[in-house]
Amino acid sequence: MLTLLSLEFRKLFGARSVRVALLVTLLLPLLWAFAPRLDQLFAPGQAVALVSGWQLPFISIFTSIQFLLPLFIAVMAAEMIGAEVAHGTLAPLLLRPVDRTRVILSKLIVAITYPFVLLLVTLLGSLIAGLPLGYGNFQGGTGLGAGGLVGVGTLTSEAAFGEVLRGTLLAGISLMPIAALALLFGILYLNTAAAALATFATLIVMRLFVVLPQAIQPVLLTNYFQLFLPSNQDTLGKDVILLLIYTVGFGLLSIFAFDRRDV
Repeated sequence: MLTLLSLEFRKLFGARSVRVALLVTLLLPLLWAFAPRLDQLFAPGQAVALVSGWQLPFISIFTSIQFLLPLFIAVMAAEMIGAEVAHGTLAPLLLRPVDRTRVILSKLIVAITYPFVLLLVTLLGSLIAGLPLGYGNFQGGTGLGAGGLVGVGTLTSEAAFGEVLRGTLLAGISLMPIAALALLFGILYLNTAAAALATFATLIVMRLFVVLPQAIQPVLLTNYFQLFLPSNQDTLGKDVILLLIYTVGFGLLSIFAFDRRDV
């Protein structure tokens, strides 16, 4: 299993699409650090005056988690199957005395790890971009704790670091089901473009379902993209459990489909 995981991680970081995604997530925070009209990205009247480097991770995650990160994740997870089928490398692997379940499980583990990789690179880029603002104690908030960017008083650097790490972790959890879903579509379609398109179309349809009754809303994955915001902490435990159930469910369906798929 460790050999398969090592192989999949090498494939992951060797993929051109992944390298592009990592470069974009690393450099994009530099734009927010010097954007003169940053307030245009937020609700009218919401304060976005940056006074500390600890605030940039929130800006970076908030602006990318709705579209950019799901797109990168969908393409990567779909490519894990589609690219191998297109290059003819998956069938020879399965001809070896390797259990199919272990093969797809290793891909699933790498797929659901990828959101955290992207977010850690986003965090790194944000911290680099925030160096001119500094990382000491400051009057305000990180955007990931009480009071949002305005805060509730003086915030220590230690507390700010804790809020940033917690927010990054929660953002990664909210994206895990997307990776598992894209991998499932990759197995069903055996084509990168079709699987990525199916994943993104599913997310778009879920966004449109906001018009449906309130009872339907808790099952829509897109409603959890802002799990990292402090306004969503009241139901945090229940939300995390639901996202993990989605991830495990899509993962089990992927294993079931892969065991019976002729590749």
